[in-house]
Amino acid sequence: MKPRGAPRGEVSIQPPPGYYGAGGAEPDAAQRGLILDWVVSRRIAAGWRVESRSGSQAVLVRGQPLNHVLHALLTVFSCCAWGLVWAVLAATNKVERIALTVDAQGQVVTVGAP
Repeated sequence: MKPRGAPRGEVSIQPPPGYYGAGGAEPDAAQRGLILDWVVSRRIAAGWRVESRSGSQAVLVRGQPLNHVLHALLTVFSCCAWGLVWAVLAATNKVERIALTVDAQGQVVTVGAP
């Protein structure tokens, strides 16, 4: 459960204490994959979706691209009345992309992607 006052859509991306197992050694590839799975599942719960995934890296996306063909047809058929709605949607629509990587120490690194 998120604490009150936590920003919407933001989740802790570090695994819980004790997730690395006993010994405190650097995680191997399998453990790094489990850490990434845990972080990705937390992001999916916050509304992100997986665009691509490899052993220790995942690219996540939030938002939907605008369907310009549909809006162009609606603008033509409504005698340009739909053009205002299309302009507002184009100005406010955004698609966010992030790349999550688990480094050799088991830390999750987040990088904003274009």
